[in-house]
Amino acid sequence: MKILHLSDTHGCHHRLHDLPEADVAVHSGDFCMVGTEAEAIDFLNWFCDLPYRHKIFICGNHDDCLYGANIGGLDANVHYLCNSGTEINGVKFYGVPMFMHDCVTDRQQRNIARIPADTNVLVTHTPPHGILDYDDGINYGSQELLERLAAVQPRLHLFGHIHKKHGITEIAGTTYSNGAIMNSSYTELNAPNLIEL
Repeated sequence: MKILHLSDTHGCHHRLHDLPEADVAVHSGDFCMVGTEAEAIDFLNWFCDLPYRHKIFICGNHDDCLYGANIGGLDANVHYLCNSGTEINGVKFYGVPMFMHDCVTDRQQRNIARIPADTNVLVTHTPPHGILDYDDGINYGSQELLERLAAVQPRLHLFGHIHKKHGITEIAGTTYSNGAIMNSSYTELNAPNLIEL
């Protein structure tokens, strides 16, 4: 299975052209810049029209307009994961968004603790602590997420959030992908990550 990983497009999704072929396209959040409904609808129209057999997305901290939203009317091959999962060709995907309402309470920690043990591909917005999360002298990733990953041991973890650390690395049998498309100064686009699972 070939997975195209996008994240942190921040309203610039229409600038992405000639995307590579893949079986599944995944966007791990921050498709909005200021978080308006109009931005979210524009992204969803674009994402649903992409020519991929399966499409998965979660929300990031810039996508708060969808907090608590019941997103209906999506095509059957488009999956919105909000502390939920889907299975594609025997591969179990699970997504945990990053809504600021959850992050200022203990709700985000509880969401992370509920990641199923049989998850093959984990999609979050935030990175785990110490993995593709370093910027301005700080590791911005989640310690709770790092600990849950040690228990779950997914084959693939897709995230973004820290624009400066766009890239892919493998640690102890898990491939980690920071798919941030916008660079750290929000001036250039990084190439999307393509991963063979």
